[in-house]
Amino acid sequence: MRVDVLTLFPEAVQPYLTASILGRAQAAGVVSLHTHQLREYSQDPHHKVDDRPFGGGPGMILMCQPMIDAVQAVEALDTRPALRILLSPQGYVFNQEMARRLSTAPRLLLICGHYEGFDERIIDLLHPEEISLGDFVMTGGEPAALAVLDAVVRLVPGVLGNEAAAVDESFANKRLEYPQYTRPREFGGLSVPDVLLSGNHAQIEAWRRAESEERTRRRRPDLMADSVADSVSWGRGDGATGQRPRPARMERPGPAVCRNQPLAFSGK
Repeated sequence: MRVDVLTLFPEAVQPYLTASILGRAQAAGVVSLHTHQLREYSQDPHHKVDDRPFGGGPGMILMCQPMIDAVQAVEALDTRPALRILLSPQGYVFNQEMARRLSTAPRLLLICGHYEGFDERIIDLLHPEEISLGDFVMTGGEPAALAVLDAVVRLVPGVLGNEAAAVDESFANKRLEYPQYTRPREFGGLSVPDVLLSGNHAQIEAWRRAESEERTRRRRPDLMADSVADSVSWGRGDGATGQRPRPARMERPGPAVCRNQPLAFSGK
């Protein structure tokens, strides 16, 4: 997998890409991660990338020319088609299911916003998937891009040392993960549950399932409701194939642009 991050602040992104699991995955050749400075694609003598909004209002808006030219140039660096991801508080909320889907893509292009957002024509021309981390606003899209990148890359086969680690963790089956313990057996007057020391794998598995269910019911009952709804949908299935129908992808209206194809730009 290749991931490109288009940003005004590559220096804020790069250190994280070389650390821990992401750094090891790159060293092993499983993934390649790249950052690109948006200002380098501006035709303005001062590398300006933003301007005041038409109609008035506070803040500055990212302009079309630098962004469209940057996407075209970055996508030309590799023959693999890039799935364009635009980080925005107006996007669909990111979750583990989305991370799993994105982890199967050969290439991602993460586009970080800043200031008051994007000229709407950028979205209409690029037709990206818009992703949000939740109902809050940050200074820029860089932290959101790193969160998405980390969650996606760790699911790529070969990235984690133990592939089972991604199966048992929180949200993998719409449940929170069970409690975990390590040495020592006792600390601060608290002991590790006896079942985990029993060596009986069937009992340990049953205990973990029960703890996972209880923790999810107590902390995130919405996940359990989603699971029930999914089970109902699965039970209905598809009349022709008996398979669970895939949810329709929600797209913005506007002219779609083929991935990795030249983007026409005419500024007036």
